[in-house]
Amino acid sequence: MIRLALALILLAAPVPAQERRPSHCIAVAENTPGVEYLHKAGFRDPLPDFTARMRYISHSSFLIQAGGYSAITDYAGFIGTVDFVPDIVTMNHAHSTHFTPNPDPAIPHVLRGWGRFGEGVEHHLDLGAMLVRNVPTDIRLGETGREPNGNSIFVFETEGLCIAHLGHLHHEPTDEQYAAIGRMDVVMVPVDGGFTMAVDSMIDVMRRVKASVILPMHWFSDATLERFLRGMEGEFAILRPGVSEIEVSLRTLPERPTIVVLRPAWLRDNE
Repeated sequence: MIRLALALILLAAPVPAQERRPSHCIAVAENTPGVEYLHKAGFRDPLPDFTARMRYISHSSFLIQAGGYSAITDYAGFIGTVDFVPDIVTMNHAHSTHFTPNPDPAIPHVLRGWGRFGEGVEHHLDLGAMLVRNVPTDIRLGETGREPNGNSIFVFETEGLCIAHLGHLHHEPTDEQYAAIGRMDVVMVPVDGGFTMAVDSMIDVMRRVKASVILPMHWFSDATLERFLRGMEGEFAILRPGVSEIEVSLRTLPERPTIVVLRPAWLRDNE
């Protein structure tokens, strides 16, 4: 529990006015032993203290709930037949399934993962109980072109956890980008094998980051998903709980890096 203690110390330290809260995801990198962390729940259910919930909605969209806040990744405008307005949405513009030009104006914080061509964008949204920041990466344009800093890896720091969404990642991060991301407790990784990165290349990224929990996304068929899983078995535990949500906390992270296969499900009013 060394990491938990250090993280709590960092979070408890006073924050000077107009200065950024230090990133515990970058500052702390020990492993935390854990126990069972899988929990079947509904997104409207209350969360235990110091816990984050991840719900796989569709494609590369997840609902992340923690610290009294809700965020949706790669928000494309539709999340299901439900009256629900998240506090934060993040978007990337590699394809229309990863963003919307007309996000709901009721959403308080809309974070676009790109800026003016080649310049990228920088986000550091500190809401106290949740910090959202981004690390820009490049995206391909056609067969030979590219847009520097056109994609963003978004990192959510909440409840002592570091949760990373790789977005539409088209290349292995550089050493500087890995350092900027910092520790990953939970990572949402595209495993389509072509539109983002080749499966073998994405597996190499996962071997390097050694996240405690890996959530595959952006797979177009079970065949591409299974290819990724075959490449990871042996080094990583694989769970297929048959649910769309999990709850994770620092104290319940698994000792062995674990892939959890969630099944996407739209948000519904009866949940």
